[in-house]
Amino acid sequence: MSITTLDGKRFAKMVLLGATHLSNNSKMVDALNVFPVPDGDTGTNMNLSMTSGAKEVKNNVTPHIGKVGASLARGLLMGARGNSGVILSQLFRGFSKAIEQKETLTASELAHAFEMGVETAYKAVMKPVEGTILTVAKDAAKHAVAVAKDESDVTVVMEELVKEAKASLDRTPDLLPVLKEVGVVDSGGQGLLLVYEGFLAELKGETIENMSIASPSMNELVNAEHHKSVQSHMNTEDIIFGYCTEFMVKFEAEKTSKNPFSEEQFRNDLSNYGDSLLVISDEDIVKVHIHSEQPGNVLSYGQRYGSLINMKIENMREQHTAILNEEEAHPPVQAKSSKEKEKYAIITVAMGSGITELFKSIGAHVVIEGGQTMNPSTEDFVKAIESVNAENYILLPNNKNIIMAAEQAATVVEGNIIVVPSKTVPQGMSALLSFNPTGELEGNQSSMTDALGNVKTGQITFAVRDTNIDGIDITKDDFMGIADGKIVVTDKVKLTAAKELLANLISPEEDEIVTIIYGQDATKEEVNEIAKYLEEEYEDIEVETHNGNQPLYSFIFSVE
Repeated sequence: MSITTLDGKRFAKMVLLGATHLSNNSKMVDALNVFPVPDGDTGTNMNLSMTSGAKEVKNNVTPHIGKVGASLARGLLMGARGNSGVILSQLFRGFSKAIEQKETLTASELAHAFEMGVETAYKAVMKPVEGTILTVAKDAAKHAVAVAKDESDVTVVMEELVKEAKASLDRTPDLLPVLKEVGVVDSGGQGLLLVYEGFLAELKGETIENMSIASPSMNELVNAEHHKSVQSHMNTEDIIFGYCTEFMVKFEAEKTSKNPFSEEQFRNDLSNYGDSLLVISDEDIVKVHIHSEQPGNVLSYGQRYGSLINMKIENMREQHTAILNEEEAHPPVQAKSSKEKEKYAIITVAMGSGITELFKSIGAHVVIEGGQTMNPSTEDFVKAIESVNAENYILLPNNKNIIMAAEQAATVVEGNIIVVPSKTVPQGMSALLSFNPTGELEGNQSSMTDALGNVKTGQITFAVRDTNIDGIDITKDDFMGIADGKIVVTDKVKLTAAKELLANLISPEEDEIVTIIYGQDATKEEVNEIAKYLEEEYEDIEVETHNGNQPLYSFIFSVE
């Protein structure tokens, strides 16, 4: 039967099914990430963002489609995580603006709303890149508008929008060379397509099949174990092993032939690293859930049998209260103090207890737990802002995927709020050291932003798959040296990669200080060897070392 008008109740069902379809397949979207580093979070970020929007819609169902659209936009905005989540929120922010005064939509009005969403999203991105979620949204909306000129059936227009979104997604590797190098389509575009497919399924009266990578039985067991470990009677200080760590190991014949896999032995060995352990395996993979104080060591053990996929690490001490309430995990912040208002509040982002303490020691008022693989949401920033009584607020994201969420928070909360767009921890520290507590906000914004260019950042992490990026051949399990966001060296030996990275970063005639921030999987002996190398090779360079205790990155180097 033809649908010529769409009301709020029907659209609410579309949103819920779209969110479900994305949630069912978020791990598949995660697996499409281009760079071979453990940051597979596009699906996770989009899923958390869309789930937040769907919850808001579910709580505010009404026949007025404009009001439902406003609820979706509000929920997405507050839950947006990472670039992909923020862009998704912007697409539906523009969509909701286009329909806010309408009780129902025609097919033409629906297509126009999608087009308005695209315009809003493009404006929100400083440097839009084609071959991404933006392109998929743009092509699909443009085609829908053209079809709606002669078609009044909402279902048909939505069907054509989905068809063009699929075609556009298939074209993304031709627009973004790095996608073609690795052999994947754009992950954000894939996530958006899943949402649109859910919309269409609801209009056609169809159900969405569960297409997630992990089997339902695996997910149920992992979730059950997780809930046992965060029982309501537990106090935060009772948590002995603070990081909820989940990952999968894809077996590799070369490794298992030398080190045969035994589920019992694997489980027994991992039990030495923490508690709440769950191990499930089949012929191809083993899936692990464990609460550990040093997740880096757990991941390193898993690599003995193959490559790591679908990793997730959460700080349970920070998220304990939110988990008990069965809400999305948000770092808790203290209630706003009634004491005298401060002139400034500095809010920054860090992953690792040592880095958190470093930021606090140099003046940060609130440190939000997050970073690569765990991007704070807009709401996390809003809560942090509201927890401090100040005249002015300065936000330091310290990750390029977090900048947009910080900028959205600055527009949501009333007050004098600026974002200094730091992309790395060293940049954030350099900016914070340039802060003048007695200066004016505009002057601090200028000097702190200028300070971002005074520091070079190096990171050592490991590859999770074979690939070639920027002409560099990368082998699974190799250590990679990343200089200001670009992979410049790879090596099977961690210290060799670290030394080559430093050689790329340091200009002896210009640089004076190298700071080594070492992570959970780095030993004191390794730190000492790097410091010795720097002292021997660069006699005029001053070396500082700090235990950052960060996961994922063995070393973070600051060169200035």
